Amino acid sequence: MDLIAGYPFWLMKNGLPFQYPKLLEDVSSSVVIIGGGISGALTAYYLTEAGMDCILVDGRTIGLGSTCASTSLLQYELDEPLHQLIKRVGEYSAIRAYQLCGESIDTLTSIMDRIRFKEYDLTNSLFYTSHRSQLSFMEKELKARQLAGFKVSLLSKEEINRNYGMSAEYAILSEKGATINAYALTHALLQYSIKNGLQVFDRTKVTDIKYNEHDVELVTEDGFLVRSKKLVNASGFEIINFISKKIVDLYCTYAVVSENEQEKDALWKDRIMIWNTDDPYLYMRLTSDNRILMGGRDERFSIKTSRELYQKKAILLGKDFEKLFPDKKLKAEFAWSGTFGKTKDSFPFIGQYQKTPNTYYALGFGGNGITFSVIAAQIISDLILGKKNKDAGIFSFNR
Repeated sequence: MDLIAGYPFWLMKNGLPFQYPKLLEDVSSSVVIIGGGISGALTAYYLTEAGMDCILVDGRTIGLGSTCASTSLLQYELDEPLHQLIKRVGEYSAIRAYQLCGESIDTLTSIMDRIRFKEYDLTNSLFYTSHRSQLSFMEKELKARQLAGFKVSLLSKEEINRNYGMSAEYAILSEKGATINAYALTHALLQYSIKNGLQVFDRTKVTDIKYNEHDVELVTEDGFLVRSKKLVNASGFEIINFISKKIVDLYCTYAVVSENEQEKDALWKDRIMIWNTDDPYLYMRLTSDNRILMGGRDERFSIKTSRELYQKKAILLGKDFEKLFPDKKLKAEFAWSGTFGKTKDSFPFIGQYQKTPNTYYALGFGGNGITFSVIAAQIISDLILGKKNKDAGIFSFNR
């Protein structure tokens, strides 16, 4: 499956920072992880930190799936606003999911500090609407987030314009969020974990899996066998290659990044992340060299929407930006499309699936997939190590 098209900024910026071997022999391990994106890298980090013997395989070059196309906003917000999610899944599960995403930002910050990864910024988040009729919606969402313990405030049109130079009617300002480089972080996590014994093989496509009573056997495209007691599937949106159950709808999201403006001051106050209430929504952030990184205008996934529309969408995203910031221009340098998934309840799928014994899934579907990846790594490492995790049921296949 082609998960990206165009020129993802992070891939252009970082290139291929490390080389990983291809698997060319039969191997065995306590745990095998399929997927070398951010989800697989975080799971490998947790398991190797716990002393587990792990192998990670990916069919592509490491990081060249959805991870390199990510705009890398770390948010506690799910795709569905909290006050609406409460009605869908109940107050406890909705609030706990939001809280876990908030906690995962702090957790990932600690991990990045531990492995000495510096390419991140802690920042506030601004959730805005351009529609005057949505005051009631914003007030309900504000109360729900306050109930969940988040520090939030409602801004008026005048406050938004005065503080950020934006043209919007209302906005919720949240005091929790971060921006990172997920592609570079994936490599940094893997390099750290390799020192703890992790084996990483890329260009190693798994073509068949045999689920046994006490172990799992994987066969690669080149005919080599990988045996493990446990398997973690972190293949993300390509899960359709491994299970037949329809659990996610795939979409294309489009992104554009402006020219380097490091010689200028940041375009808006506090370098906040910005996103809106529309469906599909727009989202944007600044990079360390003051580029505007903006995405949105999603479409249902197809090869055509991925390959052919990203340049047209880049033009439309530029117009969206200039409507929001009437006195500014977005001069695009790179544009691309990426794939993401939506579930019916906006939750990821984490844990075991009854038809595939000895296998755990780290499927961080959603617009904030990186925070879900942290949660998945924590839950799965607990389950493999025989520990109870009180939050596992919220994201299970049986929810």
